[in-house]
Amino acid sequence: MSNKGKRYDAAAAKYDRSKLYEPAEALQLVKDMAAAKFDETVELSLLLGLDVRKADQQVRGTVSLPKGTGKKMRVAVFAQAERAREAEEAGADVVGDKDLAERIEKGWTDFDIAIATPDMMPVVGRLGKILGPRGLMPNPKSGTVTTDVAKTVKEFKAGKIEYKTDRQANVHAVIGKASFPVEDLAANYLTVVDEILRAKPSAAKGKYIKSMAVSSTMSPGVRIDPTQAKKLELATAAG
Repeated sequence: MSNKGKRYDAAAAKYDRSKLYEPAEALQLVKDMAAAKFDETVELSLLLGLDVRKADQQVRGTVSLPKGTGKKMRVAVFAQAERAREAEEAGADVVGDKDLAERIEKGWTDFDIAIATPDMMPVVGRLGKILGPRGLMPNPKSGTVTTDVAKTVKEFKAGKIEYKTDRQANVHAVIGKASFPVEDLAANYLTVVDEILRAKPSAAKGKYIKSMAVSSTMSPGVRIDPTQAKKLELATAAG
């Protein structure tokens, strides 16, 4: 028996790394293999058939998960005056302008999303080397540079997530927690898949979704058959 316990071993015994599963079966396997003492995060990973060196073949945006992320999102907002008050009233965890930028320059990055009003971008811009590599840089394409900070804060608190292709054309998206009913994971999964398909660049050639898998924080990835990516009749009916 492995040090992850009988439950993990029983699930792993049913799991074939070389097999391509249907989405509902893959999500159930990931739930079964989540044996950590904490509530593991479930993530969907997709490899897209894009040449991301070309600007017109990059995919980036946001999508609201119908069942939420299961995580308390920590939101930082760069804003002044009335916009700052609106952000605080909407539930932002940290709100500031130059003082917030200075705090981040000193090494503080204890937040999941950064939102900025357009007038604050000259201040935020100098934080690119810190926020960029962490995926925290506000960007108009992802809706995190906005004048409607209150609405944006509430959306991210309620389960809106960012997604974008990395240098290898992978997209990674959180779709919930291992404690979620499989129907809720399926609803979030399908929402993300639909969004990625909708965001397909017109310049994309050949097979768009080359491979995909779901995994939890401590489990190996379970591969999903891209040709069956939206085959979720039972799960979506329940969700």
